[in-house]
Amino acid sequence: MPRIALYPGSFDPVTNGHLDVVRNAVGLCDRLIVAIGVHPGKKPLFSTEERLEMVRAVFAPVAAKAGCEFDCTTYDNLTVTAAQKAGATIMIRGLRDGTDLDYEMQIAGMNETMAPEVHTVFLPASVGVRPITATLVRQIAAMGGDVSAFVPPSVAASLKTKFAS
Repeated sequence: MPRIALYPGSFDPVTNGHLDVVRNAVGLCDRLIVAIGVHPGKKPLFSTEERLEMVRAVFAPVAAKAGCEFDCTTYDNLTVTAAQKAGATIMIRGLRDGTDLDYEMQIAGMNETMAPEVHTVFLPASVGVRPITATLVRQIAAMGGDVSAFVPPSVAASLKTKFAS
């Protein structure tokens, strides 16, 4: 039976922190599905289509190199429901610090109650990417700052284009 993992998030934009999680996740599963949450109440910087393109461009080569099947999708329901729908038995969550752990443990507990067959796997961030958040990347880029240390080159170019107008 193949090990299918779901890595959910907004990926607005994809950061080196997300890339770090994917590099570690592809060693844990046979198929990795990156799921972009689409919430009507939130106004992302990048459209759903732009985020799907970023995810494919950045993560697919990493998965291919590891011999892991890769897919990406969107969802607008509970994350655990998206995992079940995808046939995933592993939910990947990245952790930067203790604050993330406290929050993610609560969510993992709730998810386990709703879907005991979906196991949450926490992947600690590598030292070099711990301070990176998509929110801070957006703020720095919006103010004309250099985000090249925080995001893959293609994403830095997309951010530059987005804020050029």
